[in-house]
Amino acid sequence: MSAVETPTEVPAKPRLISTRFMRSELMLIFGRRRNWAGLAVLGAVPLIIAVVTKIWPPTGGPGPDGGEGGPSFFTDITSNGLFVALTALTAELPLFLPLAVAAIAGDAVAGEANQGTLRYLLAVPVQRTRLLLVKYAGVVVFAFAAVLLVAFVGTVSGLALFGGGDVVLLSGTTVGFGEGVLRLVGVCAYIAVGLSALGAIGLFVSTLTEQPIGATIATMILIVVSYILDVLPRLEWLGPYLPTHYSMDYGELLRDPVDLGALQPGLFSAACYIVIFLTAAWARFAGKDVSS
Repeated sequence: MSAVETPTEVPAKPRLISTRFMRSELMLIFGRRRNWAGLAVLGAVPLIIAVVTKIWPPTGGPGPDGGEGGPSFFTDITSNGLFVALTALTAELPLFLPLAVAAIAGDAVAGEANQGTLRYLLAVPVQRTRLLLVKYAGVVVFAFAAVLLVAFVGTVSGLALFGGGDVVLLSGTTVGFGEGVLRLVGVCAYIAVGLSALGAIGLFVSTLTEQPIGATIATMILIVVSYILDVLPRLEWLGPYLPTHYSMDYGELLRDPVDLGALQPGLFSAACYIVIFLTAAWARFAGKDVSS
């Protein structure tokens, strides 16, 4: 008799991590007309700055190298179009960019609950921790995209109207155009990290309500209050603990040499806010009774 041959088991292939949920979230964020309208407004600001400066050139010497209000680049625009991007980022950082990120973060969870899709989304099933992480990752991607959009439009319009060439840094040192672009990218990264911290706050607020508009307004109120408290002389001791205190420290990247130690407090503060408010959002959302 011939031996009975037993079929050889084929080892199962390891299951790759699915990116479908993340891709769906990004399509949701960047596919909405209202978000495109918001990005259009952000991109229009550097274009307006470039055109107005071309028509009415600023008078006076080079702008100040910074301070509590951040560096000013208006008087440097005509010497190099790259400063249009820096000027636009400085102008939009106190209000427009935080508002855009707050709108996305506020809508992350509250928007799903408001539309009645949150309960069905969790029934897929999707773990609540994974849902929060994907939602926050979408907020971070949007923050970086918004900052890079402002910088890109500012750079293109600035170079078209004022040209490029060597870049004079805030310290008075002249560097090549390529290095100037790299420093601009570093500025964008620093600003986006700070906005990501504000996005973590907005995500936490979004878990507290089913009204995305309310979450956005509440997040913006917290941001505005942070700016106000940071300029009160009697509350100087509170400044380092506020989420917006280090937002203008990107000016250090436009000096030579760059003091990386001066950037660490802002990055550390952003990391702390991200960890604290993501943890708070998870603690709130993990035990929340989802009924809508």
